[in-house]
Amino acid sequence: MKLKPHGFTLIELMVVVALAAIMASLAAPSFKSFVSGQRVKTAASDFAMAAILARSEAIKRNADVTISPATSGATGWKDGWSVAVGATQLSQQQAYTGVTFSGPASAITYTGAGRLGAPVTTMTITGSDGSARCVAFDLSGMPKSSKSSTETCP
Repeated sequence: MKLKPHGFTLIELMVVVALAAIMASLAAPSFKSFVSGQRVKTAASDFAMAAILARSEAIKRNADVTISPATSGATGWKDGWSVAVGATQLSQQQAYTGVTFSGPASAITYTGAGRLGAPVTTMTITGSDGSARCVAFDLSGMPKSSKSSTETCP
């Protein structure tokens, strides 16, 4: 009785590995764009959530709550931000890599009524691949994150 061999030959295995490498090299550029887009989406979502936290805490405490960039200037937002009421820090966001923030150069303040202390321009977050999201504030101070190009941010 002759035994039938089971398994793969070395040549079959090498062909499968070569095909997998070719497929991975074709998918890499698309994956890089995907990762960049997700970074932008996460940064915009985190910024909007910080604004929602600041607004709700301002209403709850009936006090001014401020969202401040980690470093001064309009580009300081990429280094992170903090949400604080007076000297009490409520939340802190760490720095982002691969994204650019453009928007207000100074802190954003919510009054005890939950409204913005001063009109805020739109915050635009742009990734290294050119993908962008806007965080816009309505009249009541609620933020809204939307996918947009830098040319069409309101």
